[in-house]
Amino acid sequence: MTSDRTLPHVALSRHAHNRLGLRRTDEEWLAAVRRDPATRVLVVAGNRLRPVDGEVRWSSPDEAPDGTLVLLGDRDEVVHLAVIVAPEDAPGDPEEWIPLRGVLGLLTDDAADQAPLLMHAIGLAEWHHATRFCPRCGGDLVSRAAGHELRCTQCDRAQFPRTDPAVIMAITHGEGDDETILLGRNVAWPAGRWSTLAGFCEPGETLEDAVRREVDEEVGVRVGEVSYFGSQPWPLPASLMLGFTGKALTTEIDVDGAEIEEARWWTRAEFEAAGRSGELVVPRGISISSSLIESWFGRPLDGPGWD
Repeated sequence: MTSDRTLPHVALSRHAHNRLGLRRTDEEWLAAVRRDPATRVLVVAGNRLRPVDGEVRWSSPDEAPDGTLVLLGDRDEVVHLAVIVAPEDAPGDPEEWIPLRGVLGLLTDDAADQAPLLMHAIGLAEWHHATRFCPRCGGDLVSRAAGHELRCTQCDRAQFPRTDPAVIMAITHGEGDDETILLGRNVAWPAGRWSTLAGFCEPGETLEDAVRREVDEEVGVRVGEVSYFGSQPWPLPASLMLGFTGKALTTEIDVDGAEIEEARWWTRAEFEAAGRSGELVVPRGISISSSLIESWFGRPLDGPGWD
């Protein structure tokens, strides 16, 4: 079965902005942008954002505090910046500032085009937060290239943002109406919450082999054919989620017990019944896991278990 929408339909990857990479070292242009009242500025406190009335708030340059400037890019001919400030310097009540996971739930369809901008800003904020000293000599680092480079004040070595590749996969078995999907439950999740399996790619490993290894390690299922589905930025703290589908060669499940508490195969009928009754809760909205599951299910997810 296939969805009516063009696939892969990964929400966080639909609305890419022009990152204006060639402008990052143009100090004269950056200064003009910071004076332009049409420029939109996102304030990030450490690695947190402050929603206002349930929405992510963008400020004018005059309203934004001083901090580390990050050029995000152009969206609809409007330049977007981020300013990273220390948590203790953030305006307002500290309790109002929340991590990215809390903000993603606010991004309805009308606001989904903001997601790549937010991911860009938080990804760099996380990197600035974690990269305090030069790994070669221990010297202090200063921000360059509009927040996209850190340079050592002692040895002059440049540091650039890192991205850790992670695979996330919808593993299926069978064909047609008899096709089933493999979902698992993390040991830390509440009862009833299920999702696709995921894990990190290791050095010297292909993405396809990472899919096979992770599924084998976590639930003891062997996977053969692996196909690319789509990707999604996930700066929590520095990942790129690479979605795949895979065909299982075996169906017997043997969970590792450390990361995965339970796993099982679901038919579409079982999946829909459990979702509508509220017994099954799966990722929704802009998660790539939701896109993978919805693609297998064949239509948009609805019902109490999919809110």
